[in-house]
Amino acid sequence: MAPDVLPRSRRSYQHFCPAARALETIGEKWSLLIVRDLLAGPRRFSDLRRSLAAITPKWLSARLRALESDGIVTREVAGEREVWYHLTPKGQALEPVFDALLVWGMDHALGLPRGGEAIHPGRTMDTMVRYLAHRRPRGTGRTTWVFRFGDDRSYTIRFDGTRWIRQRGEGAADVVVQTTPDEWVKFLSADVEGRRRWLRKRRATGTRQRLDELATAFGPAHDAGLETATIESGGIRR
Repeated sequence: MAPDVLPRSRRSYQHFCPAARALETIGEKWSLLIVRDLLAGPRRFSDLRRSLAAITPKWLSARLRALESDGIVTREVAGEREVWYHLTPKGQALEPVFDALLVWGMDHALGLPRGGEAIHPGRTMDTMVRYLAHRRPRGTGRTTWVFRFGDDRSYTIRFDGTRWIRQRGEGAADVVVQTTPDEWVKFLSADVEGRRRWLRKRRATGTRQRLDELATAFGPAHDAGLETATIESGGIRR
């Protein structure tokens, strides 16, 4: 076989376990990130390449063929040269799996940006919304945050009392942050005190309470759980 031909993976763990079978299907490099992008809606080949940045056309073609073969992705031919990729119901069923992995990664594996890593502001905002939907900080009422990445790219993240949503553009907000993609990822990678310092340094606008809500909105579940502990000795419930 020529060295530049990328076959469908034959990875097998030789271990009877649902997790092993799942990893044989979706655990190949790029596969779950393709699912991530398609969870937001149908995408063309060029859209996926642009989003995934470092993937080659051959690898993307190979991964899409494998996902189609496994019934996770389907294609729709919309014109002579127009092909859209969609998740099947089987692929959509991976959404809670992806969300759980995203939350774990935010809490335990994020770290500072590495050299050459692509950082997309829109995807970072989507990541925050998915994370917050699972890790909504206790005591957070309705709130609106605006993030400005340069003069022509702004995003609004809003909690309406029921769910978190992300929108392009901006309006009235409780907190406004002017930043760059690289600097914003440093905020997400910091601990609570580091995020508070970051907000002061960046001169984010908002009341102290609102800024602190943003600074404390991220972190492992066991840290947030400390706030809900019952202090039996003093009879205090928080």
